[in-house]
Amino acid sequence: MSAQLLDEGTAALVAELFGALSDTSRVRIISVLAEGERNVGSLAEAVGISESAVSHQLRGLRQMRLVRPRKQGRQVYYCLDDEHIVDLFQRGLDHVLHG
Repeated sequence: MSAQLLDEGTAALVAELFGALSDTSRVRIISVLAEGERNVGSLAEAVGISESAVSHQLRGLRQMRLVRPRKQGRQVYYCLDDEHIVDLFQRGLDHVLHG
């Protein structure tokens, strides 16, 4: 990959993306969703925060197009938007664990 100077708009979008990953609750939600689709209740239980806090975090993740909802009856299930998000999360985790 060649180095390139980013224009201000693109740089702002990349900064916003990394900003979305700057919250521990959001990162933990992403880590759970990396394993597969979940509803809000299941995410709250897995992450150990309230359903209302999970919903609040999911709203921001949806706005950044990091997660997407799927409605089934009265339930809403969330998954990571695409494999780029899984890769970004995994690379960040690998970097941290590498030391």
